[in-house]
Amino acid sequence: MAASTASANLHGRVAIVTGASRGIGREIAIHLRSLGAKLVINYTSSSTQADLLASELNAKATAETLPIAVAVNADVSNPDDVRSLFGRAEQEFGTPAHILINCAGVSDPKYPAVADTTVEDWDAMFNVNARGAFLTCREAANRLARGGGGRIILISTSVVGAALPGYAAYAASKAAVEMMGKIVAKELKGSGITVNCVAPGPVATELFFAGKSEETVQRLVDACPMGRLGQPNDITQIIGFLVSDAGQWVNGQVIRVNGGFVI
Repeated sequence: MAASTASANLHGRVAIVTGASRGIGREIAIHLRSLGAKLVINYTSSSTQADLLASELNAKATAETLPIAVAVNADVSNPDDVRSLFGRAEQEFGTPAHILINCAGVSDPKYPAVADTTVEDWDAMFNVNARGAFLTCREAANRLARGGGGRIILISTSVVGAALPGYAAYAASKAAVEMMGKIVAKELKGSGITVNCVAPGPVATELFFAGKSEETVQRLVDACPMGRLGQPNDITQIIGFLVSDAGQWVNGQVIRVNGGFVI
């Protein structure tokens, strides 16, 4: 689902990508830059990786006023940090952000059954995945540039549909995000801002492999009709389409990008 070169042009637009120091978030940031966007690379703990990514992107910039990418430390579960994150985008680039990709998230590599899930672990999952999505989405709803081209993408998971044992807290926190996204899309009627959720299936990242045995990984590969794990590029391409002008008619949707993954 690739947009044409013209419709995918993001020059002049500013994108905030949360959780962008590694994994899918990092690849999303790189892809949006390849389409011309300027970037706010958000991180919570991986400062070295975030700073390195910003430096690499700035070093590749040609005929543009620097910076074209900045790394910003912000905890998405903290409302003051989230406000500061959007303020930093405006300060650095002289314009309100146009795009929010909320990719920051956590999972529990122990994959406990509900009977074995602690209140602390449940709350930690919702604090980042659901509260973080709410705070960033709320800020975007108030502060993204109006007049067309505004995009909010919330990263969910295909586990919401698969209902895998051991993923109750994770899936529940992401299901909340999906419902919120559908509602915010309607609430932003007339703003020119679209809101969609992208729900990847198993993707070969550090977060995915954490805590999984080779047997578990193979079982998930076998559950995909395509016979492989997803790669970050599989996710970034659909996001590039959704944030482009070609994606303006897709709104209020949950798009499960998973190669047909079924359990």
